[in-house]
Amino acid sequence: MVQLGGMRRCLAAWILLALATAASGSLHRSILSARDHTYGENDKVPLYANKVGPFHNPSETYQYFDLPFCEPSNLKHKSEDLGEVLEGDRMVTTRYNITFKTDKETEELCSFKLEPETKRKFRSAIEQDYYFQMFFDDLPLWGFVGKLQTDEKKEERYMLFTHVHFEIAFNDNRVIEVTVSTDPDHAVDISDDEPTDVKFTYSVKWKKTPITFDRRMEKYQKYSFLPQHLEIHWFSIINSCVTVLLLTGFLATILMRVLKNDFIKYTKEDEEDPEETGWKYIHGDVFRFPNHPNMFAAVIGSGTQLLVLALCIFGLALVGVFYPYNRGALNTACLVIYALTAGISGYVSAHLYRQMGGEAWVRNLLLTASLFCGPLFLVFCFNNTVAISYRSTAALPFGTIVIIFIIWALVTFPLTVLGGIAGKNNKNEFYAPCRTKKFPREIPALPWYRKTIPQMCMAGFLPFSAIYIELYYIFASVWGHKIYTIYSILFIVFIILIIVTAFITIALTYFQLAIEDHEWWWRSVFCGGSTGLFVYGYCYYYYFARSDMTGLMQTSFFFGYMACVCYGFFLMLGSVGYRASLLFVRHIYRAIKCE
Repeated sequence: MVQLGGMRRCLAAWILLALATAASGSLHRSILSARDHTYGENDKVPLYANKVGPFHNPSETYQYFDLPFCEPSNLKHKSEDLGEVLEGDRMVTTRYNITFKTDKETEELCSFKLEPETKRKFRSAIEQDYYFQMFFDDLPLWGFVGKLQTDEKKEERYMLFTHVHFEIAFNDNRVIEVTVSTDPDHAVDISDDEPTDVKFTYSVKWKKTPITFDRRMEKYQKYSFLPQHLEIHWFSIINSCVTVLLLTGFLATILMRVLKNDFIKYTKEDEEDPEETGWKYIHGDVFRFPNHPNMFAAVIGSGTQLLVLALCIFGLALVGVFYPYNRGALNTACLVIYALTAGISGYVSAHLYRQMGGEAWVRNLLLTASLFCGPLFLVFCFNNTVAISYRSTAALPFGTIVIIFIIWALVTFPLTVLGGIAGKNNKNEFYAPCRTKKFPREIPALPWYRKTIPQMCMAGFLPFSAIYIELYYIFASVWGHKIYTIYSILFIVFIILIIVTAFITIALTYFQLAIEDHEWWWRSVFCGGSTGLFVYGYCYYYYFARSDMTGLMQTSFFFGYMACVCYGFFLMLGSVGYRASLLFVRHIYRAIKCE
């Protein structure tokens, strides 16, 4: 027992240390940024080109100089951390020479002759609404490569923007804000294949602003706080709260009243000793362990880990770690916290498996460690292969893949094993108020609407209705160019989702037991996790009706990674549904006399 307690404290220390390191690391980086982003007059301010890509396909990005822009003679790549690489960032130096507080009217970047092949590349980019992204003093800026316009003969002309204007705001010796614009008057018609001389130019205008350095990211945050957006967000909250109130009212007034009548009825039956009926009739089978206990334990363990991961991410978001364009911070946090919480899944899975009398420990640990990572790895392999064929920056370099594998092999899997050992050595037995009989009772024939799939449809609809309004903004942020920073509202919606899932699963479990169906274990997981299937159904609606995404790469990224996210939702909410149902079943059978 002493060794077990020490192992638990060790796992807890690992998790707390990881969270503290992530938070302090973010704070330390912020302090360093505030200290380093100072310039004297005429000091060169770094401008890095990041990527280009179709505006409507946010995952399909390419290196900036894959288009034949003015490439510097000494091209240098900026070093990037793991999260930035996962984000698809590949920043490189440019020919732009922008110095602090120095205005420039028209400065030539380069000039050359556009050959037919070069023109075709630019025409293809303009046709697909290619945008470019740069970072000036770590502030993001965007612009379009060109535009399609119709001439007097109603023919489409491909116009390539050749002039870029930078407007930069400063306060004292710091850069506060930067915007970039392209000048339609400086556009070259590249509709034909004739060689064309072109000159790329830029201009710079500096202006003073009263905004301080610590408030310079508010420009990017305000897009999430537009009044009409806030009204919709609060409408979403109210809609979710009404759903919760209706559901809790249903449980309080109907379900609890029915339970009270059941308790009175069964008490009288105990005195008169008639034949048992209803959910009391199956008291000898209701705590019979489910089929496939190894898989069941792995599902509950993995779902519990993902729930802890979600709560940790929300905790970091609420304390301000994920501010707009803190590049790759969310990706890094998810990767690190998932690795360091692996002990939770191992512990929960092994402990539940031991309580069910399982003995295949190696299989249990391998199943727990790969239940979520395995499908994610397969999807990643396919998507990364597609991205490599496209030569996209979304394709992870081999070195990054090796780093992720090392994290899994040296952190995630060992912690899963340690957690499994701790769970196996925990001698607490499964608490069941009623004795389980030797032979299971036969389940009566059920009408179609009492079977698993119809019950899953009913169970998933209410939780999904509580979150579907917020889903659009999340999708527009993850699979678009919107900014989402209202983490407090998102956290409230998440808590409502957990509550609604627990309540609806409890209600359906009661109705299942009332018709003498005692196989509620897997049903509670399927009903709880069915919201993930509704979210994946929403993916199809969003892709075809609310977005303009096209192409194999974007389609495979969207549906592949959203399948993994929805699968994670299924595991997480399935574990919530099981635990809520278990508490409910224990409560009602503890309240009656069972022989």
